[in-house]
Amino acid sequence: MRRLPIYFLIDVSESMVGEPIDHVQEGIETIVKELRTDPYALETVYLSIIAFAGKARKITNMVELFNFYPPKIPIGGGTSVGKALDFLMDDINQTVKKTTLEEKGDWKPIIFLFTDGNPTDNYEKSFERWNQKYRKSTNLIVVSLGKNTDTTIFAGITENVLLLNNTDADSFKKFFKWVTASIKTSSVSVSEANDDKLQLAAITNGYLSKIDLEKSIKPKIDDNFAVILAKCQASKRPYLIKYQKRISPGEFAELFVNVLDYKLVGAYPVDNSYFELCDDVVSESSINTSSLVGFPSCPCCGNQYGFSHCVCGNIICTGEEEITKCPWCDAEVRFSLGEGSAHITRTRG
Repeated sequence: MRRLPIYFLIDVSESMVGEPIDHVQEGIETIVKELRTDPYALETVYLSIIAFAGKARKITNMVELFNFYPPKIPIGGGTSVGKALDFLMDDINQTVKKTTLEEKGDWKPIIFLFTDGNPTDNYEKSFERWNQKYRKSTNLIVVSLGKNTDTTIFAGITENVLLLNNTDADSFKKFFKWVTASIKTSSVSVSEANDDKLQLAAITNGYLSKIDLEKSIKPKIDDNFAVILAKCQASKRPYLIKYQKRISPGEFAELFVNVLDYKLVGAYPVDNSYFELCDDVVSESSINTSSLVGFPSCPCCGNQYGFSHCVCGNIICTGEEEITKCPWCDAEVRFSLGEGSAHITRTRG
């Protein structure tokens, strides 16, 4: 019988101490107990645990399910994902049987990587090695235990990045039942259909979600400019207010402290085709008005104040009228000269 190798690659950094590591410990025990009731899993599944913190260490060798006994999971310092991946790849080389002319090798290994934080090492070369030599011959599932992980990092090594939305005991129990169901489904697939394509169980009830990797990648901002989208209240035509970054010596030059701000370049009317050429990603970047030097008049109608902040959060132009109707939200607003500063949305440049 060909083996179905299952790796648990577990983050055991300091942040996992306490309830998180206890939940993982209980979860592994539950998985083993449940899988032992499944005849397909008993025939095919082999398990191994690799723990990683600043270093990686194999906690259990790859052994058949019947002889697997959940170990005590340790705690260490750091979150060296690159080292963990290198350790895993080296172990795959030594442990997973390859197909030869004489016999079939093991099925594609399934790796569940659990982490609650971000890498603390230089992982880029390890990711590159993984993608070149191991990605196509394995099934990797990365699971963020809570919302502190930058899941976009792991988009570089797998299409399967999941988020455990809550880290309470009930969510962990549901999650490890899902892991068990996914392993069972995979063992049936290799046993009956000779297919080692990844077969994950359905995700329901909201405790777990699959990350949309395209949407989760944070859009980049051209930091050389700060560009603000505004609308003319008279014509409702959009215009762009452009500022350019500048760095100048601070008040106390001997302290070598520079001041960064953005100086007005100008305001420019644009057509509504501007919106047709924008992608669907909503900018979540903001800038404080205290960093902006200079405020323009409206390039569309000539209103004196081309940088008025409506209650809806958008920028419009205003003149001497007592009441202004916002071209963004249609609210009728009374504007006055204000003091202080505000955070406003900037475009991505």
